[in-house]
Amino acid sequence: MEESSNLGKRKLPEKDSEGPKQESALKRRGSARTCVHEVAVPSGYTPSKDDSIHGTLSSPVYNGKMAKTYPFSLDPFQQVSVACLERNESVLVSAHTSAGKTAVAEYAIAMSFREKQRVIYTSPLKALSNQKYRELSQEFSDVGLMTGDVTISPNASCLIMTTEILRGMLYRGAEVLKEVAWVIFDEIHYMRDRERGVVWEESIIFLPPAIKMVFLSATMSNATEFAEWICYLHKQPCHVVYTDFRPTPLQHYVFPIGGAGLYLVVDENDQFREENFMKVQESFSKHKQGDGKKNANGKASGRIARGGTASGGSDIYKIVKMIMERKFEPVIIFSFSRRECEHHAMSMSKLDFNTQEEKDVVDQIFQNAILCLNEEDRNLPAIELMLPLLQRGIAVHHSGLLPIIKELVELLFQEGLVKALFATETFAMGLNMPAKTVVFTSFQKWDGDSHRYIGSGEYIQMSGRAGRRGKDERGICIIMIDEQLEMNSLKDMVLGRPAPLVSTFRLSYYTILNLMSRAEGQFTAEHVIRNSFHQFQYEKGLPDTGKKISMLEEEAAMLDASGEAKVAEYHKLKLDIAELEKKMMAEITRPERVLYFLLPGRLVKVREGGTDWGWGVVVNVVKKPPVALGSLPPALSSSRGVSYIVDTLLHCSIGLNENGSKPKPCPPSPGEKGEMHVVPVQLPLISALSKLRISIPSDLRPVEARQNILLAVQELEKRFPQGLPKLNPVKDMGIEEPEFVELVHQIEELEQKLFEHPLHKSQDEHQIKCFQRKAEVNHEIQKLKAKMRDSQLQKFRDELKNRSRVLKKLGHIDADCVVQLKGRAACLIDTGDELLVTELMFNGTFNDLDHHQIAALASCFIPGDRSNEQIQLRAELAKPLQQLQDSARRIAEIQHECKLEVNVDEYVEAAVRPFLMDVIYCWSKGAAFSDIIQMTDIFEGSIIRLARRLDEFLNQLRAAAVAVGEADLEKKFEAASESLRRGIMFANSLYL
Repeated sequence: MEESSNLGKRKLPEKDSEGPKQESALKRRGSARTCVHEVAVPSGYTPSKDDSIHGTLSSPVYNGKMAKTYPFSLDPFQQVSVACLERNESVLVSAHTSAGKTAVAEYAIAMSFREKQRVIYTSPLKALSNQKYRELSQEFSDVGLMTGDVTISPNASCLIMTTEILRGMLYRGAEVLKEVAWVIFDEIHYMRDRERGVVWEESIIFLPPAIKMVFLSATMSNATEFAEWICYLHKQPCHVVYTDFRPTPLQHYVFPIGGAGLYLVVDENDQFREENFMKVQESFSKHKQGDGKKNANGKASGRIARGGTASGGSDIYKIVKMIMERKFEPVIIFSFSRRECEHHAMSMSKLDFNTQEEKDVVDQIFQNAILCLNEEDRNLPAIELMLPLLQRGIAVHHSGLLPIIKELVELLFQEGLVKALFATETFAMGLNMPAKTVVFTSFQKWDGDSHRYIGSGEYIQMSGRAGRRGKDERGICIIMIDEQLEMNSLKDMVLGRPAPLVSTFRLSYYTILNLMSRAEGQFTAEHVIRNSFHQFQYEKGLPDTGKKISMLEEEAAMLDASGEAKVAEYHKLKLDIAELEKKMMAEITRPERVLYFLLPGRLVKVREGGTDWGWGVVVNVVKKPPVALGSLPPALSSSRGVSYIVDTLLHCSIGLNENGSKPKPCPPSPGEKGEMHVVPVQLPLISALSKLRISIPSDLRPVEARQNILLAVQELEKRFPQGLPKLNPVKDMGIEEPEFVELVHQIEELEQKLFEHPLHKSQDEHQIKCFQRKAEVNHEIQKLKAKMRDSQLQKFRDELKNRSRVLKKLGHIDADCVVQLKGRAACLIDTGDELLVTELMFNGTFNDLDHHQIAALASCFIPGDRSNEQIQLRAELAKPLQQLQDSARRIAEIQHECKLEVNVDEYVEAAVRPFLMDVIYCWSKGAAFSDIIQMTDIFEGSIIRLARRLDEFLNQLRAAAVAVGEADLEKKFEAASESLRRGIMFANSLYL
């Protein structure tokens, strides 16, 4: 952006560092205390600060009286950050977990108190807000809290709130904001969250320019780009203070699953020890030979990488025991499954890490904590089972636990009374709760679609919990690995760069309606789109695209142009065949024709758009599955409204893509290592069916089984150099319509011409390579030019137009885009689907229900865990659910008609989540918590989280009913909310 320029980039060493050696210290977790400072400044900006006290923009230093003093000397990054704050300029602090970012936030709060101004501290999660409230209340006197379900001292000078609450205040133009000088955004990297990232982006766009911001983030590789966006947006300087320094250096070890011993693979100076990794590989092959001798009956030894099964469980026992013997505790053992966390903790029954005195303290804290519960809730199995574990210094922490147990575990861990904590990755978020050692039970995680390697950003966040400042000389990370993990994958994970912050901006109806209803009209949806980080990143990339096109055009001009007419002719033949084959395949892949031939083992060719994924092997065919995720587009419906997914083994790239998503299908290229993975493929993406079938094993989980199939496919391709024999649609499949027979005939004629073409048989490899490269270069040029033409801004404008059309059709706005009664109600609802719920309010669905049914029906709007059990609903809930599904279908169809990319079935499935309807209905009617948890397989903590969000949602519905003058509905929503608010569901947080 021409608006902003970077003034200076400086690296600040520790006072006593050794000069020249400094350069090498800025590795990812360098050993010297360095920080990089940069600043983005709007053109024409004149600083008003006295240089002798505040330094300069490019070199801020503060020599005045401090607003707050610390019992320790500040690190360079903290000193620079404080100097930026004293200049009254925004700052992004990007540093590792435990580096001490909180000290900077506390300084901003102290400054606001000194200047008699107000300050807002936002956090991404309610639980973190509660913890932050406790922490800051001990430091400062005048602190308040505002989350969806708790409000304490809303007029305090320092207000802690979730980002959603801040966005709501900005939309409504809350008076409080006129007194606010600073907003602190903690964990700003949450902006990349697909669901909620947009909330941060909108809040930053809407903040008045007079308010300055402090952004706290884990390390990210594009911090400067983010600062440039803030500078462009608010026409004010934004500093970046980035440090790779870890107060406590880390050592990274691997533990071979099924083996023994620890191997240091990355030392505290970030040096990768290849020789040790080779030893691990040797230990696997020795172990294999041993297994071969033991398992003479031919049974596999069954080691499983994900731990917790086969010898995985005993491996974890072994590691924890060894950690305790070597005095490496406290330890956090990260698992990527909540059930696995519990399983591992329970398998430690023989271990005891607490003294009798510590046991007594745990017991006392435990008894005090559960005093806030009713008598009956104190005897819940989830509570009773936890005490013996906690007394032995062992605990579990994941999102499915009862909130009181989760908080109790956090408090005991902070007090050093929990020595071994089995946790999911959510524990790596938020408050600083470090341990001496961190263990990863797996190097892969399930992302809802496939098992993928942990990304370097995720690894940095979790491994950052190892090493307690001032207590440990170094932190220890132990990764459990199996022989599938290659050296480069491990290097990428442990030493990879932190992920960049990429915008996940999207337009919601809630945003559009709120912007339309704002009286002052300064913010329009167009303004928000134009100023989004998404648009900023897109436009920033355009000059590079232009340069790339020029380079490619130069390359195309240099490539051998001889024989171009022949090449064009040959190329046209291929394109014509492809076009006709596409037509033919559209007929062949109609379910009634193709399903009979899609038997397991059949080779099929898969193509998506211009991308050929090569030959794959059919594993299974499924009728309309749950939402198809990942690299594939949503399942396409056939003409009869039923769609099929063909689970196909396809060659995929190894490891993660840049954005951390799962491996992508890609045809094997020479020298490239890949793996076969089962990919869900829609029928229309099948571009050819082979006559050949190969046998596939019943268990495709082992990588060896899938790699054997890859070798078999490659062998067949060698055996048929002209291409695998295809099923003849007329002779083999019996399709005999005259038009179709003519189509097949045309393809055969063109193929004959292709085979006879001189280029097809040409052995001049250089010439062929030149032709191929030229075709590739031209294709790339066309793609990049299309990208430049297809402005992102225009895409959003079109989407805005289509969404406005939907709002008109549903009666939220009139022809002049003035917000109507229905739209005024939708403006107040951001916890559930605003279009769908206002539909129910206005079509009378809610009017016919009592408040218990309303609570149950409203629970369908709250996202949460899925149940694996069959849902059986009582009659009084089945009818309202049907009405909800019908309304959802109607809204999806209207969106589809208005040219929005909405798959009707998927929309209904995602919008209506009836998994806890029955549970909420019984709770609302007064059932005991011990009874309702028997009704579902969903974790207790997840039920409570849903109930609290449901209460927030019902309050929003009540406000919407007030706004449209529906007094009866207002009373029902209030009664529904009231019926939930009791017992353990709404027990006070231990932090408050």
